[in-house]
Amino acid sequence: MEDAQKFGRWNWIDYNFTSPAHDGRRESQKVVPETITVGTKLNVNERSRLASALTRESVEEAASRQETLTLIQPADVTFSWKRKSDSELDDERRKHADLVRQISMFDSPAAPLEPCPFAFSFRWKSMFGKTHSHTCDDWETATAFSRRRDRLGEVDALKSLKDTYEQDYLRKGMRFALGTHSRRDQQWLLVGVLRVDEQTQQELPL
Repeated sequence: MEDAQKFGRWNWIDYNFTSPAHDGRRESQKVVPETITVGTKLNVNERSRLASALTRESVEEAASRQETLTLIQPADVTFSWKRKSDSELDDERRKHADLVRQISMFDSPAAPLEPCPFAFSFRWKSMFGKTHSHTCDDWETATAFSRRRDRLGEVDALKSLKDTYEQDYLRKGMRFALGTHSRRDQQWLLVGVLRVDEQTQQELPL
């Protein structure tokens, strides 16, 4: 991807895509990388309004709207981790290497990614008090751990992530991005964790 095509979490982007033949979910898109055009970045107020419009009270509400990707605001979260086994890490390395070989056929060569040594998960409560547990498949969480480990060491990096999610994110406005499995539409997966920087009515500009 060219430098001009790189974008942040809150950038608007335009792109062309193809849809899989046997997956009707709107978010199931294969992006054509060379068509990506990066637009403006949303400010804090715009992010808050957009997140509020996309937030549902539950996955049941999202399903009733025929949605397969939604945002949910948790009332309480507990972040935890488990060290992966050697066989799990070897399997991830093989998958990464296969993916890199496929990409390198059409683009500049890339180095395989070293998998995160931990599997992360969230136990959380909805605004109605219902408890849920999800494995975290958000790649940004693994990236955040890697960067903090380089700076703080492994133990303190894990503690830092726990504080970030359980305190900072929850206080400033947290959203879980949940999406259905391609073959099991009743199974909702945790695919992203957002900090919205929610604005109160008093903070909104007149």
